[in-house]
Amino acid sequence: MFTPTHAVSAFSVDDIDAAKGFYGGTLGLTVDDGEMGTVMVTLPGGAQVLLYAKPNHEPATFTIINFIVDDVEVAVDGLNELGVKTTIYDDSDFPPGMGTDEKGIMRGRGPDIAWFKDPAGNVLAALKA
Repeated sequence: MFTPTHAVSAFSVDDIDAAKGFYGGTLGLTVDDGEMGTVMVTLPGGAQVLLYAKPNHEPATFTIINFIVDDVEVAVDGLNELGVKTTIYDDSDFPPGMGTDEKGIMRGRGPDIAWFKDPAGNVLAALKA
């Protein structure tokens, strides 16, 4: 019988120290050193994500974490103040009429959302609840 006690998601990065600085320092999340050079990041709400270094890391080209926020505009302003670029896509990345605005926010096509990347190039998002 398969009876796990809990689960964690995991993804690779190319530089554990840069990831620790970004997730812990820039985003202000709890970051704990794990075994064998890994890092455990605790997300808002208590879920955890295991980060591990991979020499031939290839960034995820899809959103690996959606940070749920009350106001995407406020979240984008806060990220930009921290030096995080949110304008990572332009209209050529989307079907006509589905692009992002000058702040990197896609509006009016479901919940407002803005994508950004971690230092390893993995895609993250701020998503309106």
